[in-house]
Amino acid sequence: MSDIITRYAKPLPEPSAVSAPFWEGLNAGELRLQRCATCSRYVFYPRSVCPHCLSDRLEWQTASGRGRLYSYTIVRRAMNPAFAADVPYVFAIVELKEGPRVTTNLINCAPEYARVDMPVKAAYDSVTSEIALLKFEPE
Repeated sequence: MSDIITRYAKPLPEPSAVSAPFWEGLNAGELRLQRCATCSRYVFYPRSVCPHCLSDRLEWQTASGRGRLYSYTIVRRAMNPAFAADVPYVFAIVELKEGPRVTTNLINCAPEYARVDMPVKAAYDSVTSEIALLKFEPE
């Protein structure tokens, strides 16, 4: 096991029974989203009931992992000491091709080159042997 994996010091998500398929997908290098079998709309963040039609018929599907940079800010001062070494970094909202918007980080792009509407694709940051984080990079 590498030092990066054994020494990850930032806060980590705690998957729940509802969100476990999402996190398992990221760990496998896939973006999995819920899709409502009643209204056919994609849902993010994982939940038990569709926010659009209130159906409980949510199914997991592999998404394209593609989208566009909807909005962003450049973080120049970390609010949590664990992120201090990362500044400056791009904190972003990505609108997925499937419709939902996700909060994430834009990586492999100097902050000054980030642009609203730029095409992006999913990147999977394996921070521990059990957890990969969803990030995006320019396409």
